[in-house]
Amino acid sequence: MVWCDTEPDGSENRESKRVAGTVRWGVLSAAKIAREQVIPALQKGRFSEVAAIASRDVGRGRQAAESFSIPKAYGSYEDLLADPDIDAIYNPLPNHLHAPLTIAALEAGKHVLCEKPIALNAGEARDIERAQTASGRLVAEAFMVRHHPQWRRAREIVQSGRLGDVRAIQTIFAYNNVDPNNIRNNPEIGGGGLYDIGCYAIATARFIFGTDPERVIGLFERDPAMGTDRLTSALAAFPNGRQLAFTCSTQLAPNQRVQINGTKGRLEIQVPFNAKRHDATRIVFDDGRDHLGGGAEVEEFPPTDQYVLQGEAFSRAILEGGRLEFPIADAVVNMRIIDALFRSDRSNAWETV
Repeated sequence: MVWCDTEPDGSENRESKRVAGTVRWGVLSAAKIAREQVIPALQKGRFSEVAAIASRDVGRGRQAAESFSIPKAYGSYEDLLADPDIDAIYNPLPNHLHAPLTIAALEAGKHVLCEKPIALNAGEARDIERAQTASGRLVAEAFMVRHHPQWRRAREIVQSGRLGDVRAIQTIFAYNNVDPNNIRNNPEIGGGGLYDIGCYAIATARFIFGTDPERVIGLFERDPAMGTDRLTSALAAFPNGRQLAFTCSTQLAPNQRVQINGTKGRLEIQVPFNAKRHDATRIVFDDGRDHLGGGAEVEEFPPTDQYVLQGEAFSRAILEGGRLEFPIADAVVNMRIIDALFRSDRSNAWETV
């Protein structure tokens, strides 16, 4: 596409002001994950700049804009989506607003990176997929972990055959949050453990196995006052006898581990999800020669900001007009699995995905 220096009305074309080869991002809300992780990551990226932020609390939006030197602050999401200078939207809103605001952004001609879960059910996710097809823009679910080198290396080891026939993945992901005012504890807007962190266990198992489960069964325990699933365990049956077993909780001591088990060894990812950008990470291969880890080999990765890598991948796909490694179709499948687990809670039985 060729851009002229002025618009038909004589005003200066927005593209002439842009740094060559960058995507101008707008952020919907000053959510904690946006402030602490994604905005700094996008500002560090080679292919991105944060040009605007919107908040229904305009004061909060302006404060965030000043803190991060963001040029524009809007008092409504709609005003941000109408800004012709914005190429892409990051959507970290509460879960019940993921689908409607992502669709609105696509209809406004913006690319969208939306926080997980992409929607509240697979039907909403398919609505996003249809909007994406109609708009011709890119949209993806923000599973940053799949961009981290430790996960890339884990998949490489699995595919190399070093673990033998990989048959089982066991995942634990937990934190302790009993604040009734926290959005993660409000079932009316998509709170609860499965939506918030169980989705990681599902997405990463699919990433490692390279396929999707055929049926699932879940065991849910809900907070008696808040109604959210505070402790959820699940089994997922993948093709060729492979299995995922995971537990996620919003009311246990903080903990996260992933064990990938094969016939010749196991692989442990020690900090699989919330790897800090200033800390090294480690994966451990153990050939199982004894129960004390006598055959353990540690592979360490230097400090990595997985949010930067996520932003780089999405921005580069926009600029190059290419395909995403994890497109919206991938997010639809993850939601189908989550739907099946919620059905299992009602039926007390295995449910087909």
